[in-house]
This record gives sequence, C-alpha cells and structure tokens, in this order.
Amino acid sequence: MRLFLIRHPLPAVAAGTCYGRTDLALAADPLACAEALRPLLPANAAVFSSPLARCRQLAELLHPQPVFDARLSELDFGAWEMQPWAAIDRPAIDAWAADPLHYIPPDGESVAMLRRRVIACLADLPDEAILVTHAGVMKLCAAELAGVPADAWLALSFEYGSVSLIEAGALLWRNRKHTGTG
Repeated sequence: MRLFLIRHPLPAVAAGTCYGRTDLALAADPLACAEALRPLLPANAAVFSSPLARCRQLAELLHPQPVFDARLSELDFGAWEMQPWAAIDRPAIDAWAADPLHYIPPDGESVAMLRRRVIACLADLPDEAILVTHAGVMKLCAAELAGVPADAWLALSFEYGSVSLIEAGALLWRNRKHTGTG
C-alpha cells in the first residue's frame, strides 16, 4: 500500500484548547496549502477525507470527487471538547496519560476505539490513496501500516498542512511541504 497522509491546515481555535471531533473552521484559506501539496501527490490517486470542515475544504481543492468517511474523523474528546486543557480536571488528565490507549474522556472515545475505526477504514482503501485527516488518525496509520511501536507513534508529530508517506510497510517521510523552489 502507498498512502499519502495529509494533516489539515491550521484550524481557527485558541491555543491550549482541547479539540478533536469538533467541526472547526480553518484559520486561513486552504487554497495555498492545496497548491503547495499538489506537486508532492500522485495525480490520479483517490482522495479520502474526514468529513470535518478543516479536512473537507482541503480535500475538495485536491480532488474533484473526494470520498468523505467519518472513520477518518479525529478522536472524540467528549466533555473535554473545546475546553482549555488547563481547565480539565488534573486527575482525569493523569488517568488518560497513564493509559492513553484505553482511557475514555467523559462522553468521548478512547484511542483504542479510534484505532478500530481507522483499521476498518484502511481495509477498505485502494492500494494507492491520499488521506486528508487529523494527527491522531495519522499516528494510527503509522502504527498499523508502518509498524511504528506504541511509544513511538504516540510521540509522532505531524505538522498542519503537510504530507507524509507510508509505502511498503515503512513511514518513508513526514511533514513535507512543497516550497516551489528546486
């Protein structure tokens, strides 16, 4: 499988805010991002996207008919959504940090639940695809398709508006952005 993973552009949200499944607008027009990424992507690959606006808007600029799949949505933080991280109960944050795979924020979902839906989505993809999605989904793709161990994939960082490539069972590159030079 050859999978191009694109993290959505920067959303319009205050720094230090917990957000996941919340449908946020983008901080800037996604056209410049689409134009910068297009040279790094295969011309005829299918585009699959989270239906959340911060992904959907970019996907629609990259492909005339992207496929929107809710399984590519970010983790649902439930009652924590749109709360400042500093306002969330410290013991709850500590419990989540102690078991990030299985802890479920109130009215939310665990990373294990997210993992199940991402795995199901990956099973339905063609051999070459472009995903426009979120950092949490991208981390799980790296774990499942590139064999990145849990301690490493939890620490992976994917930049806004960048593309990463998983091919032949390896995470070949991360966080590329075309600069238009060279």
